[in-house]
Amino acid sequence: MKEIFSNHTRRHFIKQSTLASLALISLSSFNFKTRKPILKEGLVLQPDPNGYLDLPEGFSYKIISKSGTLMSDGLLVPGRPDGMGTFLDKIGNTIIVCNHEISPNKLEHSPYGSQNERLSQVDSEMLYDSGMGVNPGLGGTTTLIYDEANGVVTNQYMSLAGTYNNCAGGITPWGSWITCEEDVTRADGENILQDHGYVFEVPMDAEGLVVPSPIKSMGRFHHEAVAVDPISGCVYLTEDRHDGLFYRFVPNEKENLHAGGQLQVLSVRDRYKLDTRNWDGIKVQKNQALEVYWMDIDDVESPKDDLRYRGFEAGASRFARGEGIWMGKRELFFACTNGGPQNFGQIFRYKCSPYEGTEKEITNPPILDLYAESNDKTVLHMCDNLTVAPWGDLLLCEDNDSLNHIRGIDKKGEIYTFACNRVNSSELTGIVFSPSGKTLFVNVQENGETVAIIGPWEKLAG
Repeated sequence: MKEIFSNHTRRHFIKQSTLASLALISLSSFNFKTRKPILKEGLVLQPDPNGYLDLPEGFSYKIISKSGTLMSDGLLVPGRPDGMGTFLDKIGNTIIVCNHEISPNKLEHSPYGSQNERLSQVDSEMLYDSGMGVNPGLGGTTTLIYDEANGVVTNQYMSLAGTYNNCAGGITPWGSWITCEEDVTRADGENILQDHGYVFEVPMDAEGLVVPSPIKSMGRFHHEAVAVDPISGCVYLTEDRHDGLFYRFVPNEKENLHAGGQLQVLSVRDRYKLDTRNWDGIKVQKNQALEVYWMDIDDVESPKDDLRYRGFEAGASRFARGEGIWMGKRELFFACTNGGPQNFGQIFRYKCSPYEGTEKEITNPPILDLYAESNDKTVLHMCDNLTVAPWGDLLLCEDNDSLNHIRGIDKKGEIYTFACNRVNSSELTGIVFSPSGKTLFVNVQENGETVAIIGPWEKLAG
């Protein structure tokens, strides 16, 4: 069964990677400073009579999951849903694996109830950090089985438990979801039994809680998202810190992250300690090709939470809150939420070397460039999660504590508005399409709700 899942997922992964490259092929010519979002024909947002989510005419949404409701495993849907990945099972259902960004003191979002009264239903061995039954980790992942034809969730359950602040992550070509802790709390030997700040793997076909095994060789830091190059097997990791780095993990065994590997940090050749944020003067010009080399970093479990400091002092480049990331065809794109002179956000592109992750990489090195930088918040205001649509457009969620939209960038480099959160100032998270491309899933995080959007996608593809 796993091989059936894996083959299908790998084909879908490669298809989506190709579309990602097409989506941004001409974005470099787009001027975020002077051009407002275009009004695509048929895509004017219609006010939602329920005051929840404005969408273009013909599109509709349905809330398919809400925190606090009972799941099939007897636990409650946790709050604060964040990053998500989708897969197709052998009978055609969509599998959604969803992160929950919850710290252990946020009992109102707990899957175990407001007093953790349901905690006894879970084997403590399946909790990464049981907190001695007093202070358990409340983050983790849920898995939803979604019948797309009928628009209903047929099953939902916890698939990883006991972690802290599972923010984003990424899908793998072999059919799993990598979920990341955005938290670096240390064990205290009393109510905190484990160090936090790691990544975990959840197979798409897990039918319940998986054994919570941190992949420690991938580093301990404020993890945000990951992307996997299906050719080299290298994994790229963003760090949600205002002074974060960009990381690469070169595995010892392709498609087996638990077998260990080498964590590295990105540096730009001849630009020692480059500050890409452009906060204190323009240090990086748009579309400027920057030759990259990777530096090994040691002591990756980082008891002092100092990977970003040690890496920068060694010459690595600094980024402003690395967030969403998506793999294209031998290139990837990642968002830096508050980069740029106005703190309105940046998008970087990383082009892999033909010899990515090998000793020959130095002969044809990778290239980094600043693909987009917003200087107008009415165009793009603090981009976060992102995905690529089946027709090749890039879709980005905003996270600005004010008015948050889903913005689209088409293959001509034009930006448009697809959705607007009207219910509150919550960020929209976890944006991802079903494998069929017929449904777009997104979370209204502070509501604890997952939304399925359908409609005439051909209007955007035209």
